[in-house]
Amino acid sequence: MFPITKCLPVLLVAGAAIVPLAGRAQQAGQAPITFKSVTIDLPTGERMFPGEAQAEAINNNCLACHSAGMVLNQPAMPKAAWETEVHKMINVYKAPVAAEDVPAIVAYLASTKGSK
Repeated sequence: MFPITKCLPVLLVAGAAIVPLAGRAQQAGQAPITFKSVTIDLPTGERMFPGEAQAEAINNNCLACHSAGMVLNQPAMPKAAWETEVHKMINVYKAPVAAEDVPAIVAYLASTKGSK
């Protein structure tokens, strides 16, 4: 996901560019630009990682930020690449993953979405 705070400057500039256009359209006899709110219903993502006991560590640590479907749709990667990803989640994104669960999470990802 992309944080809205990074988009805010772009949105403000775009909004500032649109306001004069709306005034010109009204002066030229055209209907002014109107904005309409839209509501979108997203799926809940209640799905768990399959595998019962083998998936316990990933279900307990990773579902707070990721849906199982999102993770299971990632490309297959070697075990070392999955280990790098798990450590990135912990060190860069500050995921609250228990250190003792890291080997089980990496093993699960390597067995489920691993490549040779």
